[in-house]
Amino acid sequence: MKLPKLVLLSLGTIGLAGCATAPGPVEVTRFHDAAAIAQVGSGTIFIEAAPGEDASGLELAPYKSAVARELAALGYRETSREDAQHIAQVALDRYISREGNRRGPVSVGVGGSTGGYRSGVGMGIGINLGGGAKDLVDTELAVAIKDKASESNIWEGRAQFAVKENSELARADANAQTVASALFREFPGGNGETVEVWVQ
Repeated sequence: MKLPKLVLLSLGTIGLAGCATAPGPVEVTRFHDAAAIAQVGSGTIFIEAAPGEDASGLELAPYKSAVARELAALGYRETSREDAQHIAQVALDRYISREGNRRGPVSVGVGGSTGGYRSGVGMGIGINLGGGAKDLVDTELAVAIKDKASESNIWEGRAQFAVKENSELARADANAQTVASALFREFPGGNGETVEVWVQ
């Protein structure tokens, strides 16, 4: 089985207090339709929760906002679903793990999937994550950009990030900024390529 090429990138320093040591990298994997790649990065777009996600849930809101900022910086213009040429579907999975072993969700919720990536529960507001120093908050953010007319995916990306639960980067807003920035770095990225974007 051919493994995806691994590339190391650097994500600019995020000016947040409370990060005494640098966290690990954000692992990013992206796929795109070569025939439709010319459509990527321009035109109008509508951002929504992926099927199975709670469209009105507070846990997804900062991630949708972070994705919207990244897409705007790339040249997309956010508009209504009716007027959009493209649809961006956002899925989120947040859970607590210890030493790499999945232990349980950060909060209770129902998830779905998009672009073949797993998604599930989201992070609530003001939840006490608990646990000891070895507890990590794991985040998986998946985004699929679809051509509205054909309903086919033209780009898919997934970002995975683990950080200590007492880090500022475990908080929803900072976490969303970190994973979304990594996901869209050097957009659209290599097709089928996995990169590690280091957070400094």
